[in-house]
Amino acid sequence: MKLNKLIHVIIASGFGSGFSPFAPGTAGAALATLIWIGLAFLVSPMALVLITTGLIVLFTVLGIWSANALQPEWGEDPSRVVVDEMVGVWIPLLAVDAGHLYYAIAAFALFRLFDIFKPLGIRKMESLKGGVGVMMDDILAGVYSLLILLGVRCLIG
Repeated sequence: MKLNKLIHVIIASGFGSGFSPFAPGTAGAALATLIWIGLAFLVSPMALVLITTGLIVLFTVLGIWSANALQPEWGEDPSRVVVDEMVGVWIPLLAVDAGHLYYAIAAFALFRLFDIFKPLGIRKMESLKGGVGVMMDDILAGVYSLLILLGVRCLIG
């Protein structure tokens, strides 16, 4: 495999998690959550927010690039492309303080629910062309999950 293609495969498949034989989207989101939890133990709370934001931006751009590059061979939005799930779950994790494992699990669960059922215009995002369409439905699912988590945190304190 050529290096250029290998880079796209690594990015698009979420470091290989998209090749999971069972629920590759869940595997990609779980890997991203575990990466975030690991970072939460290593960096300050402010650094965690900045790094998470950076990961969202970086992997959105890389995800669009890689999905576009692999689309001729893999087809439109194949299940092994899970970089979109990684970006999507990092979005609600912005509302989670380091060390709050229950909120991290809630961020993961909310994101997966929105990603699976695709309510409130999420499904419409899939009609966008190429890598943008691959990424945007999960970004919107992540935004909805973030808003719910922020609302819950405001109510609970």
